[in-house]
Amino acid sequence: MTDTQPTRTEIPADTADIPAGLTGPPVHPGALLLELVPVPVTDIDRAKAFYADRLGFHVDVDVRPSDGVRIVQLTPPGSACSITLTEGISSLDMPVGTLRGLHLVVSDIEEARKALLERGADVGPIEDLGGVYYARFADPDGNTWTLQHMPWRIQGRSPMPESA
Repeated sequence: MTDTQPTRTEIPADTADIPAGLTGPPVHPGALLLELVPVPVTDIDRAKAFYADRLGFHVDVDVRPSDGVRIVQLTPPGSACSITLTEGISSLDMPVGTLRGLHLVVSDIEEARKALLERGADVGPIEDLGGVYYARFADPDGNTWTLQHMPWRIQGRSPMPESA
């Protein structure tokens, strides 16, 4: 059950108190790091369950910083970029289901697709679009995602999936 009381993010007074694994990559001058993508959904609990249970995203944050506001942040395994599901933050309001084609880059698209299917995600067939492989799916609100495999980015692998 989700706690209905507002929660606050604890921010350490001294940066030395931040656990090493939570700092993320350094932000170098001139860098533009994409680290958070808002995903518009109707039901945060349903979406959180889909992303955590079906896709295996890690739940990083689930807070209610004030009445009527909720922020859930989830990160795909191995990714430096997370998604956020929110309510009560008007600057992040978008029509539900309008996010299109977010890509999850994988080293083995057959294995990734199989794992998601086994977890209950409805992933389409693998498509070869000129040597780059794709498999598409949607969340419960219709936001669309794509598994993407670029063989040249994987060391020691053959250039094509065997069954593609």
